[in-house]
Amino acid sequence: MGKLATEMLKGTLEGVVLAILAGRPAYGYEITAWLREQGFTDIVEGTIYALLVRIERHGLVDVEKVPSVKGPPRKVYSLNAEGQEYLSEFWTNWDFLAERIDHLHNQINQHKQGE
Repeated sequence: MGKLATEMLKGTLEGVVLAILAGRPAYGYEITAWLREQGFTDIVEGTIYALLVRIERHGLVDVEKVPSVKGPPRKVYSLNAEGQEYLSEFWTNWDFLAERIDHLHNQINQHKQGE
């Protein structure tokens, strides 16, 4: 992933993680591994853990500590009602931006073809 893609992802990663948690509760490593499987190979665990701390502080998730056979208890995050509301707003904004950027891209391509 290039620098531009990394910068673009920073602005959307919070919504992406909340969307993952809307599907099912998960802990940090699970989220990181899933994102890597989806092609976000440059994602580091530290980025996800810092993001999880932030969304926990903002009250967007509920956290449950569950025992782990491989070490200390894991913090399992699940989306709460406030997080669901935030995620809904995220998707509304995403749809608006994606539609506007796609429209702009199409106009530029049509202009180039007309030259």
